[in-house]
Order: sequence, then structure tokens, then C-alpha cells
Amino acid sequence: MTDRAAAGALLPLVDSHCHLDRLDLKAHDGDFDAMMRAAEAAGVGHMLCIGVDMESFPNVLATAEAWPQVYATVGVHPLYRKSRSATREELVAQARHPKVVAIGETGLDYFYAGDDPSWQHERFITHIQAARDTGLPLVIHTRDARADTLALLREHGRGQVRGVLHCFTEDLAMAEAAIEMGFMISISGIVTFTNAEALRDVVRALPLEALLIETDSPWLAPVPHRGKPNEPRFVAQVAAQVAALKGVSPETVARTTRDNFFRLFNKAQPVVPA
Repeated sequence: MTDRAAAGALLPLVDSHCHLDRLDLKAHDGDFDAMMRAAEAAGVGHMLCIGVDMESFPNVLATAEAWPQVYATVGVHPLYRKSRSATREELVAQARHPKVVAIGETGLDYFYAGDDPSWQHERFITHIQAARDTGLPLVIHTRDARADTLALLREHGRGQVRGVLHCFTEDLAMAEAAIEMGFMISISGIVTFTNAEALRDVVRALPLEALLIETDSPWLAPVPHRGKPNEPRFVAQVAAQVAALKGVSPETVARTTRDNFFRLFNKAQPVVPA
């Protein structure tokens, strides 16, 4: 299946979580512009470039400034322990930029760093507070930390924080609890993996109006691109798999998840093609 066949003719796809500053561009001879043209040809109209530390944030922001269809987030990933912490005030200040539409990537990951999660808790709380201060959504990474992720959101979000659980791999109960709190669930290329039947069951059970789609590129390339560097154009395969699971057309998935994206990240302004 080609990217265009998976997406249809220039569908309004949104890659709601990608790391454009970290892509492997070998497939495009190192040409970032060529990668962006390939994404457009696959029907990808908008992308959210995710900040994972303050050291690389200027590069994330520069990409968003250079491309009208790209937006940015500011935050420190929960596994980036060696990166300096961002203060609540710093996150709020950086979020004033017109292209910064969310706080994160933040959250809890006990799979890789569960020995002493206190430092993750402190950073997560800081990001929750910054989201509350700014009114911007949170982009959350959570793995093997279901109870604590939800508990900290309830305690420190105070019902005033919304956002997305990105690259979701947890269970239906967590997804439903997050949706009840005003969060969306973002589905990555993992949904195409052979061993991901539990995730496919979650997608079948959730309303399409609560879903986003993403690549998390350059990681987690979907089938049939597994083992290759991921990139935004491959979000078409995610859309196609979600469509098959929901019994709707890829066009419906593309348009609904686009609408969901702009409803959640309401600081982002959609780009109208010329």
C-alpha cells in the first residue's frame, strides 16, 4: 500500500506527535524540505513538533517558525533525567510564543525509571502547574504508571487541565478515566504491530471523537515500514489501521482526528492550502 493509497487523495491528516528535529533523513538524501514535501503528498497537512528538553527547544521552535503547518510544544521528557529541569516560570514564559501550543512532553515512565520516581513526580507536577497557568493542554508520556499519572493530574490539575496521552499503550480503564478528565488518546504506529491486539481492542472500544493519530517519528514506524526510520508521512498507515478497526473510511478518521486536534490544541491555527 502506498502512502497516498493509504491516505487517499490529500487527506487532511495531522501528525499530532513527531520529533522533526530528530528525524533520520536518509530516505530523502538528507533533505528536510524533501521530507516535508513527501508528507504533504501523503496528505499530512499539519504536524506537532514535540519538545523533550530545554537544550533542544530552540531547534523545535525554529522548525515551527519556519513552517506554517508545524506547531511546537515546550517541556522535558520524563526519561531525560540528565537534562536540566524547567521551572514553572520558564515553561510559562516560553509558552507565550504564538507557535507553542502545548506543555510537554511530560509524564511518568516506570518501565525504564521506576526505581525512584520522585524526580519524575516533581517534574510532572511542574508541567501540570504550567499547563494550569497557561491554559494550554498537556502532552503526556505514561508507561507502567497508570495510577500515579491519573492521581497527580487530579491533585495538581484541579480539574483545570486537559491534554493528550500520547503513544497510548495502556488499558481501556486508564483511557476512559483520562477521557473523563478531558484528555484525548493518541494512537501511534504501534497499533499496526502484530503483538498489539490489546491496543487494537482499546481503539475499537473508544469513540473516534476522543482519538488523535501520530507517528512519534523517528521511532515506531508502522507496518509496512517497521525497522525503518519513521517520519510524518507514515501517519497515513496509522489512520488506515484505525479506520479498519472502527469500521469507517480513512477519510473519516483523517477528518475527525484533525478536528479533534484543533479542538484540543485550540491555540493552533489551521493552515488553509493555497
